Amino acid sequence: MFRDLTRKKQRLSAVECKEILKQEVRGVLAVNGDDGYPYALPINFYFDEESNKIYFHSGKSGYKLDSIAGSDKVSFCIYDKGYHKDGDWSLNIRSVIIFGHIHIVDNWSDELMVNFCKRFTCDRDYIYNEIVKFRSSTAILCLEIEHMTGKLVNEA
Repeated sequence: MFRDLTRKKQRLSAVECKEILKQEVRGVLAVNGDDGYPYALPINFYFDEESNKIYFHSGKSGYKLDSIAGSDKVSFCIYDKGYHKDGDWSLNIRSVIIFGHIHIVDNWSDELMVNFCKRFTCDRDYIYNEIVKFRSSTAILCLEIEHMTGKLVNEA
């Protein structure tokens, strides 16, 4: 069902893909938008390695949620900041592309949101105040990973 990488030598292992998911905080979520047009947006995320799921926070209405209501199939792309090999000008970038189904989480827990927020701050008082302040206007989305590939690309 899912295509294999053309350049197999550039493939990242599942372990390397998960490391990128744990290290990076933003990616690009692509949904099926209106009239067959894709809609891709930068978004921050939390990867729960234990459940192998990716979580996003969102407002409770808008184009993204309307698109997801029309089709729960999405792709999500994450890439790292890249690195230069000694003496080389070109950038090496590791990226991960995920395909899966996304849904709204009913009755999400404070623990889930705390884990999400800890990617940005360790200030527990701030985190809990934000949860209390925005709980009623926040939706949590869960991406169930169906297929994941990663690769290393040299931009030369």
